[in-house]
Order: sequence, then C-alpha cells, then structure tokens
Amino acid sequence: MEVKILIQSNNLLGEGPAWDSSTKELLWVDIENRTLNIFQTETGVESQFHFEHRLSAIVPIEKNPGKYILALQNGLAIFDRTTETLEYFSDCEKDLANNRFNDGKCDPAGRFWIGSMDLDAVAGKGTLYCVDNDLTITKKISGLSISNGMAWTKNGETIYFVDSPTQLVAKFDFEIKTASISNKKIVIEIPESMGVPDGICIDSENMLWVASWGGACITRWNPETGKLLQKVEVPAKNVTSLCFGGKDLDTLFITSARTGLNREELDEFPLSGSVFSYQPDVGGLIPKFYKYEHINNTSVKILITM
Repeated sequence: MEVKILIQSNNLLGEGPAWDSSTKELLWVDIENRTLNIFQTETGVESQFHFEHRLSAIVPIEKNPGKYILALQNGLAIFDRTTETLEYFSDCEKDLANNRFNDGKCDPAGRFWIGSMDLDAVAGKGTLYCVDNDLTITKKISGLSISNGMAWTKNGETIYFVDSPTQLVAKFDFEIKTASISNKKIVIEIPESMGVPDGICIDSENMLWVASWGGACITRWNPETGKLLQKVEVPAKNVTSLCFGGKDLDTLFITSARTGLNREELDEFPLSGSVFSYQPDVGGLIPKFYKYEHINNTSVKILITM
C-alpha cells in the first residue's frame, strides 16, 4: 500500500484532521492561512471557512450537526457552520500574547483537551488544558514546549501525549470519571533521523501512529515495547497529523505543511501542504465528539459574528 493524494492543496500549516462519522466528512485546519476545511468524502464537495485569527483544532459537537469547538489564537469558541457565528467561551491564555493553541482531541467522556505553545516555540511556555462537558477549563500539564498529539486507548484507561521537542511519547494513567492523569511514563523515543513527532492517533490494536515533522513519513509503534512496527513514506517533508476515518474507519487521513521549507525542499516535495490517505492493515477507533451538557444554554455569549 502506498500513500495517495486525497486533496492536492497548498496548506501552509495543515493540521488537526478529524473525522466526522455522522456526516462522512473530513475536517482539518490550515493554521497559518486561518481556514477551516471540510471535505465530503462521498460527494467530493469541499467547503472552506476563513477566520480572523489562527485556528489550530476542531472537534464536532455530539448531536449538533454543523456545530464544532474551535481553538483559535484569541480563545476557544463554538462555531455554527450554518449561521457562520462564533460563540467564544474562554480565552484562558489572554495574558500570553505570543501564545496560540495547538493540537486538540476529545477523550472517551467527550471532554476537549487542547494544548498551547509559544509562536517562537520558546521552551516551557505551553500548557495542556481540559475543557469539561460544561465548558469549564482545567490546567493539566504546565511547562510544555509544543503541546501536540494525544490519543486514548480502547478501554480509555491510558492517554498518550507528545511534547514535540522532547522526541518522546509519554503515557499517563487516565481516570475517565474525573479526567485525572497520573503516573507519567516514557514509552517511545523517536530518533531524530525520523523527524520530530507531531500528531498521533491510535488504531484498534492499541498501536500508535505518529506523524513526523521533517521526516516525510508516518510510523506505527507498539507503546508497550517501544518498538517500531512500520514506517510509511509520505510525499511531504513536514507531516503534521493523522486520523482514522472513512466508512469502515480503515483509512488514515494525513495532513502536511509547506511552511518552513526552502525552495530546494519544495522542489523535492512539491505536494507539501496536501492532504493524503493511506489504508493500513488495521482500522481505527470510533472518533469521540465533544459532549456539551448545555448546548442551548444562553449563558454562552456571542462575542463575534463572522
């Protein structure tokens, strides 16, 4: 099996792919171009929404088609695709003008986990937060450099997490009821020759897939042994993230970036910034949506209308 071009595009910083199983749509963002992109896999229809600020992550809201949580540089918001309105509910890093949010995922209970980073990647400026089902926010890990990929095991008892510059994948024990994390342990060390670990996802066998920034590949690892199981070349140098999707959750969707590449690198990897697909010999887990307990609560104030 080889990686295929799904959408040939020029995303500056394509990131955060998410599969919406209810609509059969692939969602992703271009952080630097400040766009939300939606691809309907059955019809081939593409949609794009532009924002004033950088956005780094998107997750659908359960039982509310067309509504999503977005992580933007100026705060966290609920976006209504139909009315094109943003309802901001938090700017937990308003005092950190040079920070932005980065990768985000939902845990098995439908909470939204979102990390941050300094725009200049200054070490220790990033934080990992958890947005509970009532939109309250808790700080989980401080002192990060580039908070990145997250994934939960099938039984929901373990979370894997990447702070990219460390070249490491860590695991924590995860308590589903309370969202508490504990007992940090390093499980995978990515060689620098494979690039920097970026986004991650988990398959139905609890093996981890890692996107490699600068490594032109995705890799599959056994987090119990730390062993590399598979390396798949991608025709883009900066591979940013990946997720399972498709009708049977048997396809990996892969995002990439053009930013940071010089002319020679762009000549070598002209498809950088495109979205790719790959069909491994294993499927993924059902993606988790955000479970908002008060989706019709009028206390969420609309601060900006697009």
